[in-house]
Amino acid sequence: MSIDSIYVHKMWNDNELSKMVEGGVPYAMLSDTGGKVGKIYGVYDEDAGVETRGRFLIDPDGIIQGFEVLTPPVGRNIGETLRQIQAFQLVRESKGSQATPSGWKPGKMTLKPEPGLVGNIWKVWKTDMAFD
Repeated sequence: MSIDSIYVHKMWNDNELSKMVEGGVPYAMLSDTGGKVGKIYGVYDEDAGVETRGRFLIDPDGIIQGFEVLTPPVGRNIGETLRQIQAFQLVRESKGSQATPSGWKPGKMTLKPEPGLVGNIWKVWKTDMAFD
């Protein structure tokens, strides 16, 4: 979502994103003309008339599970966003019986939250979860 019109979004998707992400962005882009939603989430700069780049991951119950706000010169990583969505979905589906460590990807090992894990994650990490 941005303050850009749906027409600007279409041009951006057709001329930029579709060349970087096969088929374009896999979700709907929404227009927040006037910054109404941006104001609610604290990312709309009224003086400049622009929104700071913010990403909010909201679960089916309407609860923000994750967010990131970046200044305009810093690019975002759609792959990381999708990875985090998958991680939140897995944790939700498991009703919290599984946790995903940093850098987790679908198919990789998860952690079982329990007191014995505190101070021992490095042991599991070192043997089974090295970064790809």
